[in-house]
Amino acid sequence: MRGSRLAVTLALCLAGAHALAQAPWTTPRLTNGQPDLQGTWENNSATPLERPAQLAGKPLLSEEEVAAMEARAAQLFGAEADATFGDAIYLSALSGDRPRSVFPTGTYSQNWVPPRYFERRTSLIEDPADGRLPPLTTQAVQRRASNAAAQPPRPRNATDFSLADRCITFGVPDLFAAYMSVYRILQTPDHVVIQMEKIHDTRVIPLDGRPHLSPAIRHYLGDSRGRFDGDTLIVDTTNFHPAGNHMGGYFRYADENLRLTERFTRVSDDTLRYEFTVEDPTVWTRPWTAAIYWKKSGGPIYEYACHEGNYSLSGMLSAARAEEAADAQSATR
Repeated sequence: MRGSRLAVTLALCLAGAHALAQAPWTTPRLTNGQPDLQGTWENNSATPLERPAQLAGKPLLSEEEVAAMEARAAQLFGAEADATFGDAIYLSALSGDRPRSVFPTGTYSQNWVPPRYFERRTSLIEDPADGRLPPLTTQAVQRRASNAAAQPPRPRNATDFSLADRCITFGVPDLFAAYMSVYRILQTPDHVVIQMEKIHDTRVIPLDGRPHLSPAIRHYLGDSRGRFDGDTLIVDTTNFHPAGNHMGGYFRYADENLRLTERFTRVSDDTLRYEFTVEDPTVWTRPWTAAIYWKKSGGPIYEYACHEGNYSLSGMLSAARAEEAADAQSATR
C-alpha cells in the first residue's frame, strides 16, 4: 500500500514538474492590469533594415548560417578594430570582407561598441515580404535631388549640419543600433514615458484618449497617443516637424506627412518586440513595417553629454573655413 502511494505521489510530482516546464511564458502585469514593459532595453541587432541583394528570396537563415556569420564577425571585428556601425557589420559578416572606415581620421575601437547579435531574420522589414523599402514617390525623388543640389560643398553654418550632428535629436524611430541605443520605459496609469540615451530625448505618451494636437503644432518627435491592446502598447504619432531628422540616424528621411504606428510587446523576460509601421504618402508609394527585438540592458541609461552648440560644431566649421582659404590660395598661384 505504501509503495503504491509513493508511486502515485512520485508520478504526480513528475507530472507537475513537466507541466511547469511546459508552461507558456506569460506577460507580467502591473497592479493596474497593464502589461509590464518597464525596464531598460537595448537595440544591438546586426540585422539590416533591408534584405541584402545576395539574400533575395531568403527571409530566414539556418542556424548553421547564423553561426557562420557570428564566427566571421568575431574574426573581422576584434576589440582593436575600428568601430563599425549600421549595416556594415552584417554585410561584412555575409561577405567576409571588412569595410573601409568612413572616417578619414579613423574612429574609436570596436572595444567601446556593444556586441551586435545575429538572428535568423535577414531584414528588419517584414512588410513588404521581399524585405525591401517600397519605391519612392516621384515627389520624393525630385525633392531629394533638389536638396542634394542645394547642399553646399562645405558647411557654411551650423544649420548645414543634420539635427543629429547638432545634438538636437536623432528622431524616431531610432534605427541606429549599438550606439547609445538604450531605452528606458516607465509607466503610470495614464502615461508611458520612453527615455532615450541618445541626445537625452524623452517621449511622454498619454493613454487617456485625448485627441492629437492641432496640425499647426509640430514637433521633432511628433505628437504621440498610446493605448493598450491586450499585451501590446500601440502608439500613434503624427504632427512631425518638416525639418525633423526622422528615421533616427539612418539617413532615410520621412517628412512632415509621416504617420508612425509603433507596437511594443514583451515576448519574454529579457526581450521586447518593437514593431513600427511607416505611412508617408509623399515619400513612399505604400506603407511598410519593420520590427526590432530589444534586449534587456545590463546597466542603466547614462548621460549623453552632447548638446546644441557643442565644441565639435565650431571645430568642423573652422576646418571648412581653413579648407576654403587653402583652396583660394591655391587658385591664385
